[in-house]
Amino acid sequence: MNKLGTFASAKVSKFNALDKQRKIAVAGVSTLGAAAIAFAAVPGGSTAVATGVPAAHTQVAAEHSQVQDLKSTFTDPAADQQVKLDAIAAKTKAEADAAAKKRSADAAAKKKAAADAARKAADARSAKKPASRSAERPQMETVAARTYANNLDGWIRHSLDIMHSKGIPGSYSGLHRNIMRESSGNPRAINNWDINAINGIPSKGLLQVIPPTFATYHVSGTSWNIYDPVANITAAANYAAHRYGTIDNVNSAY
Repeated sequence: MNKLGTFASAKVSKFNALDKQRKIAVAGVSTLGAAAIAFAAVPGGSTAVATGVPAAHTQVAAEHSQVQDLKSTFTDPAADQQVKLDAIAAKTKAEADAAAKKRSADAAAKKKAAADAARKAADARSAKKPASRSAERPQMETVAARTYANNLDGWIRHSLDIMHSKGIPGSYSGLHRNIMRESSGNPRAINNWDINAINGIPSKGLLQVIPPTFATYHVSGTSWNIYDPVANITAAANYAAHRYGTIDNVNSAY
């Protein structure tokens, strides 16, 4: 057992010594590699390589450059993506603005069209109303002016129409009877012998009316000439209506 243990211990010591030698060799190789890299990085193989300090600095710079390259590898795609997103957003906004502008223009066009249609409808109604009122107005019957014969019958009938329009009572027969008694139907008849004549106001015309009575009971719309047949009859009938109720009640000088 002692021999075996001694042998094992010797083997382990030999292995450890070998392992230590390998570590030193690896370290030496690493040092030589770093020196070679540093020597290559410094132009002309300057003495800075011999010290080893610039080589370390060069290694740090190289590592920093690699980090920068790695950072660019990750940041550049993100920047490109952001640019794309910004472009999409700008395009979307432009399309939305254009759509809003079009909607506003369409609404304005519709409003204008509606206003034009309303104005045209109002103009049409305004043009139609006078025509409608003209069509709805009853056509007035054209009545020819009534004419009367220029004789005693015509004078009496004309006088009766005026009397009726003024509310003066009397009939054709009442007028005709008194006219025949007073003047025999002569519109130029005049009484120059009775008391009125003596007083300077002789009786005149178909119904022998004195001038003061004619002036007092003259009917508007008739002549102021006492010899005018219609004016004379209507004035006498008006006087008789006020004094006797109607010319029909007169059967003698009045």
